[in-house]
Amino acid sequence: MRTNEMKIRAAALLGKQIANIEKLPESGSNRLYWRIYCNEESYIATYNADIEENRSFLALSQHFAQNNLSVPEILAVDLDETLYIQSDLGSDSLYNLILEARNKPELLGQLKNQFRKVIDNLLRFQFVSAPEIKMFFSRISFDKTSMMWDLNYFKYYFLKLAYIPFDEEALEADFQAFSSHLAQVPSHYFMYRDFQSRNIILKDGQPYFIDYQGGRRGALQYDLASLLYDAKADLSAEFRSEMLDYYCEKMEEHKLASSSLFRKYFNDFVLMRIMQAFGAYGYRGYYEKKSHFLQSVPFAAINLKMLIDSPEYKINYPELSKVWSAIADKFATPDQKEKESDKLIINISSISLKKHYPEINAEHGGGFVFDCRSLPNPGRDETLAKLTGLDKEVKDMLAEDKSVERFMRHCVDMARDAIENYLDREFRYISFSFGCTGGRHRSVFCAETFRQEMQYIYGDDVNIQIRHCEIDQE
Repeated sequence: MRTNEMKIRAAALLGKQIANIEKLPESGSNRLYWRIYCNEESYIATYNADIEENRSFLALSQHFAQNNLSVPEILAVDLDETLYIQSDLGSDSLYNLILEARNKPELLGQLKNQFRKVIDNLLRFQFVSAPEIKMFFSRISFDKTSMMWDLNYFKYYFLKLAYIPFDEEALEADFQAFSSHLAQVPSHYFMYRDFQSRNIILKDGQPYFIDYQGGRRGALQYDLASLLYDAKADLSAEFRSEMLDYYCEKMEEHKLASSSLFRKYFNDFVLMRIMQAFGAYGYRGYYEKKSHFLQSVPFAAINLKMLIDSPEYKINYPELSKVWSAIADKFATPDQKEKESDKLIINISSISLKKHYPEINAEHGGGFVFDCRSLPNPGRDETLAKLTGLDKEVKDMLAEDKSVERFMRHCVDMARDAIENYLDREFRYISFSFGCTGGRHRSVFCAETFRQEMQYIYGDDVNIQIRHCEIDQE
């Protein structure tokens, strides 16, 4: 669907005039998303030709909302059920906080606190009263048949396309044995299916949850494995262990289930989830030729190697063991894990246009300079003059102004066109500067807002650097 068509359909559905519409980055699904603006409100419009998947999402959204779980509000659904409008939760995901905390150790405490909130909510999802709805899938639970589908997905879209050798008959026998082993675990709980940090939005300090349309009944271990072993999140072993302990403590505290039984099968479900992820990376990367999905493979391979090398984990599947070792040998090496120097560098700076323009990269030449002087100036307010664009009072003032929002939207749209072109041409550097009179308020706020948008859109597929030229010198 084209953006203009979406604008017309969404306006008719909401019964409101749309001031602006912005297409959001595509993810690993075939769903298309737009952020639409109506006066002072914004919404998320979703188009998906898979009507059964839409029905599942809408029914689950209603059920979760009735049980006071933090999910988007469904505001309108088109008659053909391919388009629906939901509340806009914003763009700050748990994944963005993970990336930010890597470069700012002082954020580790905040990250742990958010993970604990997420785990508290995960337990609520898993033990929510059974939805009195029809699940719009051929399987209503993650049973042995579903597991075999995921394992074959792993075989045909990753092992074969990545040229990992295996004995077909022996691997099939191990698939059967492995899925039978996991099928004996209690599985009458709600299984979110894709419980990973990109699907957790942080708004006003609280987590909200999206993309649960694949949910069904299943074992408890799968969702925590998805959260803690998400490849690109690249969490440390210590962090994972601490969060696993927290989950088990909460489970015991509320007398929900046996933590010892949970731990007994946890690593098995981690391996199942990792194999499912490899299948997805292979399908999107090797088969659909979306190469950026393959950037996650080395991270997943490192997770795999850590598990199979663990002396506490006993592997009873000889052909699977050979396959896992072959993947680790091929991908889980330092030279396979993506190097920062190979990424596109997005250099962002705030400057005083009265004093100077940004320094020019000698190899790549100039870049974009956005003039923020037409925006409202916090420096004219005596209570704000001594603050900077990093302070909450200044950020609140500028964030509430529609001219600032419109300015940033144009900057981001222009930047995305250039960045996509640079990525296609394998360039290694692009710069964006935001300037105002003093270089302390408007330019700093805009540069930081721009950084957050780029982080949300491109994640750690790019190397984002930021410098505030005036306030860094203070």
